[in-house]
Amino acid sequence: MIASEIKSNQNKLDTKATLVDYLAMARFDHSTKHIFIIPGIVFAYILRGVQTDNIYQNIVLGLITAICIASANYVINEWLDRDFDKYHPTKSERTAVNLELNGQLIWLEWIIFITIGLVCAFLVSKTMFIVACAFGLQGIVYNVPPLRMKDKPYFDVISESINNPIRLVIGWTMIDAATLPPSSIILSYYLGGAFLMAAKRLSEYREIVASHGKKLLSQYRASFAGYTDTSLTVSCFLYALLSSFFLAVFLLKYRIEYVLLMPIIVILFSQYLALSMQPGSSAQKPEKLFRENRLMIMVIVLAISFVSTTLVDIPYVENLTKQQYITLEWH
Repeated sequence: MIASEIKSNQNKLDTKATLVDYLAMARFDHSTKHIFIIPGIVFAYILRGVQTDNIYQNIVLGLITAICIASANYVINEWLDRDFDKYHPTKSERTAVNLELNGQLIWLEWIIFITIGLVCAFLVSKTMFIVACAFGLQGIVYNVPPLRMKDKPYFDVISESINNPIRLVIGWTMIDAATLPPSSIILSYYLGGAFLMAAKRLSEYREIVASHGKKLLSQYRASFAGYTDTSLTVSCFLYALLSSFFLAVFLLKYRIEYVLLMPIIVILFSQYLALSMQPGSSAQKPEKLFRENRLMIMVIVLAISFVSTTLVDIPYVENLTKQQYITLEWH
């Protein structure tokens, strides 16, 4: 089946791409991923207060920065993956696989998006500019040979997940460019992103191996040759535990009431892992997660709980930081 689809795609390559096709490679529909910027804004506001006179301008420029650099990364991702995506059941429908593209125009598109992103970042602050450079560099390290970390087991997840704390810092810098978020929340965000990326790979692994076999999966992405169903599941568990640990450190250190959020966060991790194991899981396309009603309900519960614990002091929770022992009356 896949072989016939590849032959069909090769025939389609006689069709030249239009401007719309080139822009489609920027995947503006994936902008929902930039929701991970919001916690950076919220944490900076709560912990530091507004440290700029241009907050609204910074937010707009920061969002443009994130969208443009992410789009630049998507453009080279799709271009450099065109000979591999043809082996994927759904990614074989991408523009670069099906249409004749001009490599020079691809790199020009990349340069335009990178330039717009870096200029907007520079207008916000030096810190934002440095973070934006790191965002663009990640796209090169992840996609471009000879490094091309996406082809190396575990390093693919570790390198791609850097985008998560980068988005956190972009949000924080919109409010306060003079500091960075606490290392505990940066590490939690990073490892949380690793959990999401590992869960995405677990979902792809289970589905494609079941329908087409591991050989085809390895042709699509070399890193899958070094994975098994078990190793991906265990890595998800590891990343979730480490992310929860560093998050707990952050919550305990900066506002003890936030520790009450941990059960909800653990349930959210568990629910997402279960989701990734379902056939046709949205975990393979994180930009579609807003369609998962149960997951969104948990996110709303978490958001409401976060606001509540931010506004309401709960003195009893302070006892969690003290040494206490259960006294046995019959001793």
